[in-house]
Amino acid sequence: MKFLGIDVGTGGSRAVVIDENGKICAAATAEHAAFASPEIGWAEQSPDDWWRACRAAIGEVLRTVAADEIGAVGFSGQMHGSVFLDEHDEVLHPALLWCDQRTGKQCAEITDKIGAERLIELVSNPAITGFTLPKLLWLRENRPEIWTRVKTVLLPKDYIRLRLSGDRASDVADSSGTLYFDVQNRRWSDAMLDSFGIDRSLMPEVFESVEPTGKVSAAGAAATGLCEGTLVVAGAGDNAAGAIGMGIVAPGTVSATIGTSGVLFAVTDQPRIDLKGRIHTLCHAIPGRWHNTGVTQGAGLSLKWFRENFGAGRSYDELTDAAARIASGSDGALWLPYLMGERTPHLDARARAAFVGLTASHTKAHLVRAVLEGVAFSLRDSLEIFKELGAGIASIRLGGGGAKSPLWRQIQADVYGQAVETIEADEGAAFGAAILAGVGAGAWNSVDEACRATIRVAERVEPQPASVAELNRNYAAYKLLYAALKPAMNILNGEI
Repeated sequence: MKFLGIDVGTGGSRAVVIDENGKICAAATAEHAAFASPEIGWAEQSPDDWWRACRAAIGEVLRTVAADEIGAVGFSGQMHGSVFLDEHDEVLHPALLWCDQRTGKQCAEITDKIGAERLIELVSNPAITGFTLPKLLWLRENRPEIWTRVKTVLLPKDYIRLRLSGDRASDVADSSGTLYFDVQNRRWSDAMLDSFGIDRSLMPEVFESVEPTGKVSAAGAAATGLCEGTLVVAGAGDNAAGAIGMGIVAPGTVSATIGTSGVLFAVTDQPRIDLKGRIHTLCHAIPGRWHNTGVTQGAGLSLKWFRENFGAGRSYDELTDAAARIASGSDGALWLPYLMGERTPHLDARARAAFVGLTASHTKAHLVRAVLEGVAFSLRDSLEIFKELGAGIASIRLGGGGAKSPLWRQIQADVYGQAVETIEADEGAAFGAAILAGVGAGAWNSVDEACRATIRVAERVEPQPASVAELNRNYAAYKLLYAALKPAMNILNGEI
């Protein structure tokens, strides 16, 4: 039996088929159209473009794997996005994405109405622009003619589920990032929905990530080539599914994933809540477990931005090869990766990026290394908060683009001050979704068992003591910069 995992990302949708040993039998990606930004800080995509890309990716893997070999389908996807549907399940408005920053006003209103402490009690997280509830309030306030027609609100991957199986369903891990979900009790928060006059009928039924939610419909089969009746399993948001795909299942295990954004993910056996709201507390994709998450908005985006604007046509490998010849610490150059504002620890959508400490001696290679180190410093901010809250960090596994660079792997080991690991099949969220599909279909008795059977460590990178000392010094300076620069940023943002 084989299992299909589908990940609806920001840049594209990926389909991965695995067998019961974790072997990748087929994989394909179809790119999405670039997200639209009609105004500064806005980010929108078409859900129907996701469906187009998913059909293309599924069709490609079915060239290698017969549809009747697939025993179940699992889902993953970008979190927090909002899909607004009418009574006929037609999309009413482009989806507002996780990185959309337009809802600062609505976040302030949520916090003022509920109270910062009470908000943490109800949904375990503060109100930030990335989450889903502020998006609903923005649409109701700014597009009332559309809001009156909304009959269903779905998260990105769950729209694909609807098109594939006809079921309105979600999972506890993805739903945890909406700000209207009771994370501690793993159910919709009636208190939040009632407080903001949002009818619970707009919400899908919520399942644990390993539970079946339905089967591929006749229409879904015709659109994709999958067999009608193939089991569909709940799946998880990309953070939790990605962690499953890396074997991050036991308390004390941590993943550091660098994609467009960067995510530190730590498993806990009970909700571990930061009353200061600096990190997120969400349900894990494993019944009875939770996780803390810290997010860097502009992680891989920082390197992409630098390459596109200052790389002079050089590849990522060429840039990082040059940076590898620069000593740890970049000769004092520092990078604050706040290109899209910042989540952890500042929760400031108006934070701005900066190079600091430049001299006439610095070169392009210095700046590239400073970018890599700055992103790792930002992720370390989350790691320090995890430790402050009492988490024991037994191991750290790397994923995403940051795990593919030998230099970035070493920099992360040195910045975190402990060994880091990579795994053999770094397929991230789509792989995790396929594992969840297999557990839902009964191929494994638990997610823990599935990960033991399918995930193997490829490399372990030890920190270098001299580099650790140098980077600890730079990190001490890095931690001072946000507060030091904020008054200037307030002026530039027109707040003073």
